[in-house]
Parts: sequence; C-alpha cells; structure tokens
Amino acid sequence: MPEDNMDKPNIVTCTAPVNIAVIKYWGKRNEELILPINSSLSVTLHQDQLKTTTTVATSRSFQEDKIWLNGKEEDITHPRLQSCLREIRRLARKRRNDRGTAVDPTCLSHKVHICSVNNFPTAAGLASSAAGFACLVYSLARVFGVEGELSGIARQGSGSACRSMYGGFVQWIMGQQDDGKDSLAQQVEPETHWPELRILVLVASAERKPIGSTSGMQTSVQTSCLLKYRAESVVPGRMVEMTEAVRRKDFPAFAELAMKDSNQFHATCLDTYPPIFYLNSVSHQVINLVHCYNRHYGETRVAYTFDAGPNAVIFTLQQHVTEFVQVVQHFFPPEINGGQFIKGLQVNHADLSEELKQNIGLEQMPKGISYIISTTAGPGPCVVEDPTQHLLGSDGLPKKTV
Repeated sequence: MPEDNMDKPNIVTCTAPVNIAVIKYWGKRNEELILPINSSLSVTLHQDQLKTTTTVATSRSFQEDKIWLNGKEEDITHPRLQSCLREIRRLARKRRNDRGTAVDPTCLSHKVHICSVNNFPTAAGLASSAAGFACLVYSLARVFGVEGELSGIARQGSGSACRSMYGGFVQWIMGQQDDGKDSLAQQVEPETHWPELRILVLVASAERKPIGSTSGMQTSVQTSCLLKYRAESVVPGRMVEMTEAVRRKDFPAFAELAMKDSNQFHATCLDTYPPIFYLNSVSHQVINLVHCYNRHYGETRVAYTFDAGPNAVIFTLQQHVTEFVQVVQHFFPPEINGGQFIKGLQVNHADLSEELKQNIGLEQMPKGISYIISTTAGPGPCVVEDPTQHLLGSDGLPKKTV
C-alpha cells in the first residue's frame, strides 16, 4: 500500500439531538459513573432545528488525541471525555478479540482528532452537553466499529446524554447496580408516535448560566431535604404517569405533569443552600403567561418546562401553535431591528382578540425573549453520509469554515 494511503485518516461525521426532560434528572448517587438518584423522561427535539455535529478522524500520523469545540481547541484530558474515549477503545478491542478482525487492529492504537459544533447556544441551559456527548460517543463508536448499547457510555460523559442516544420519548432508568450497568436509556415511543405535538424553545438568555449543572447538583444533594423526598417519593409515580400520558397521547395529563415537575425541580434549587436561581424575571413571566392563557380557555393548551437555565420549552399541539406564538410576540415584543424572531418550522401570523389580551392581562416585557425555535420531536443520532460535510479536512485539522 502506498505510504500516503496508509496515513490517510479514517473520517466519520455524525449528528445528535438535544433532549428536554419532562421528568427531571437532578442529583447523582455516584459522581464518577454519573448514576442518578432518580429516573427521568425526556423528549428528543428534531435535529433540523437543534443538533450537534461531530467529526472524528483516526490516523497513524496523528501524534496525540485532540478536540475542537465550536472552532476552539479544548483540553482533551477532561475526565469525562477520557471516560468515553477509554470505554469505546476498550469495547473495540474486546470486539476484535471476540470476533477476529472486524476492525483493522492497527486503527485501535491510532490517535483521534475530534471536531464538534452546535447550531444553538452552548452552556445556556439548552442541553448542549447532552447532544455533545451523545454525538461524540456515537461518532467514536462508528470509527472504531463498536455496536450495540451505547447509552451507558454516553451517560459517563454527561448524564442526560444517554437520553439523546434515542429519538422520540426516552426514559433513563436510574438502575440499582453499583457499577451502573443497568443505568441506561430506553425509548418509550418513537418520534413518529405523536405527530401533533409541537415544541417551542423560548430563548430568554443565550449566555452561559451562572452555576453549572454539575456543581449545582452536588450542592443540592448535600443540602436539600426536598431533593431526597422528590427522588424517593414523587418521581417513581410520576415516571409511570408520564409514560402512560405519552402512550395515550393525553396532552392535558402530559402538560400538567411536565409543569409540576419543572416547578418542583426549581423548588429543589431554591431548597438548596445557598439557593440556586436558574429562572429569571422573563422565565417567571412566561410561567404566568402559560397559566393565564390556559385559564382563558378553561383547558390546558400549553405547558412549560425549564431545565437548569432561564429558557422556556413550551409544549403544545399543532392547532394552538400559531395563536400562542402570537401571544408570546405580543407580551414579549421583539427588537424591531433584530434578527429572525421565529426560527425553525414555519409559524403563520394570527390576529389576537382583545378579549384574550385583556384576560391574560400581563405587563409587556420588550426584548424579554430573544427568539423562538419552533420544532417537533425528532430522531436519535445519525451518520452524515456526505463527505463534504466533514468538519475535519484530509489533514485531520478543522476546516476553515468551522
């Protein structure tokens, strides 16, 4: 084989989705293995609107492992990154030993170059680490020929990343074993199950959140009595109820559970000492808006949930999207000269009745919402077949456009 062909990198590019928990994960019983104190359930958002793209390349010519995130080289020695790399390489070696030469044995000793970009704000409470680690693990598995259950590896990068390994509606079963082998994600229903369900991400702040999820969880586990009660006495029942609501496509039940669980999660943040504030005044106004809107119609038409950040994720049904987006635009007037206010799936214009505006009766908060991402439930990670979409060039370095 010519020398230059042997040095030519093996390159794979994949994408992975963001997921939004409707029954929240908050708190670990094992920090190193990332084992949660309770199970959780999420909705995978569509990658046409929110995704991480990752290219992994291996080559004999690479001198060391390297990683670039959103155009900037980062520290590859981060313990969680190393956990994922180590576990994928271990499984690749095991597979080679079990099955013979399914993978080129020389490739297992090659260093990797990883390049990853998000098409949404990073570390702003939009589950960027979930999409990022899911994409990393899925891409590494493809390069090294590892198949089978990968959510347990993704979990070791970021807990909620295990849920991003599947599309649609996904539960992360907390498991009972100390080694974490039964702490895995499972799909409850595929993304095609509830086509009428629509999701609106209201971006109140794209800035990095003041307290990261990891340190916030540690403090909550140490100081919050409510967190322990929630994990042991509340979440198990809610997991059953939420699974049933999803399977029945029962929006009022789904919506009420999602809102109550979001409220309780943020209550545990307040019960933490010192307290943690992820919601801001815009978040509180969105909560008021949703309840006033539902009260006006005498039924639950929209629901909110908030992760560890101020951005609201709104769930509703297709027939209510147009009006509710108009309601948001009315009470959170966007900047006239700003960029596109509604991104993602198209939302038509609607006229609001004076009665609806008066019944909601809230003060307007100009520029409170930067923009809205309109989306649906979507599929899990996938391979990008088009080689022109690789983020790394044939030299194993990021392309200039990254």
